[in-house]
Amino acid sequence: MWLLLAFLSAALLGFYDAFKKKSLRDNAVLPVLFLNTVFSSLIFLPFILISAFTPALNGTMFEVPVVGWEVHKFIIVKSFIVLSSWIFGYFGMKHLPLTIVGPINATRPVMVLVGAMLIFGERLNLYQWIGVMLAILSFFMLSRSGKKEGIDFKHNKWIYFIVLAAITGAISGLYDKYLMKQFNPMVVQSWYNVYQVFIMCPIILLLWHPKRKESTPFRWDWTIILISVFLSAADFAYFYALSYEDSMISIVSMVRRGSVVVSFLFGALFFREKNLKSKAVDLILVLIGMFFLYLGSK
Repeated sequence: MWLLLAFLSAALLGFYDAFKKKSLRDNAVLPVLFLNTVFSSLIFLPFILISAFTPALNGTMFEVPVVGWEVHKFIIVKSFIVLSSWIFGYFGMKHLPLTIVGPINATRPVMVLVGAMLIFGERLNLYQWIGVMLAILSFFMLSRSGKKEGIDFKHNKWIYFIVLAAITGAISGLYDKYLMKQFNPMVVQSWYNVYQVFIMCPIILLLWHPKRKESTPFRWDWTIILISVFLSAADFAYFYALSYEDSMISIVSMVRRGSVVVSFLFGALFFREKNLKSKAVDLILVLIGMFFLYLGSK
């Protein structure tokens, strides 16, 4: 069951990336991110309030149990980690083609794999190792595709932003596995969204608002709401996948990167991005890697 939830999360993440790219096109990054945190928290706020004041959700997967500071302090750390990844990722997404960003993000599980082996003692079988090796190979091939668009992986700062987003995202994934071993999934997902709003407020007021007239202006786009909707649904499936005792974060993380399929199609069909043939080879390698991971986890 946890593997099916991981695949569902991957599909939803693909739409999330596409709507994020659409929202960031010719738009100010920080306000889009801030609104994403606001709408995401508004999605979960009713569950927090209903759970706190009525028994209506008791015993359901949507219940948000009331917890104390001993739990909230761990969730606040989660909020800072995720927000760091998002800030790097949003800036990188704005300035790079979706067909480049997606496959780079698809290499994130390799970092999670190393961490999972060192921290949780997870071990991969032959099929799973083949899947990981193919993911690594796809990254190096992607760097060649990027050069055809004038994107030098060694000297383009937005590439480094995406890589930093992937690293902090991997740290977040490992931390998620730790949290899901101890805490209710809805508690973590609901409250980390709420805390992100409070973290973003000083960032908006101190970093963006004073210089807003000197940079790209903010414009409203309805896809900003869709970012929050699809991200919340993807994370909901993801957290419940990790809550299963036999789930493996290295596999869940790798499967979630299958979202590159959806985002790649959006990049090709709607954003009219270039050099699709060479990038398609990279994508096929990722897909073959996903297939081997699936075989290895059966």
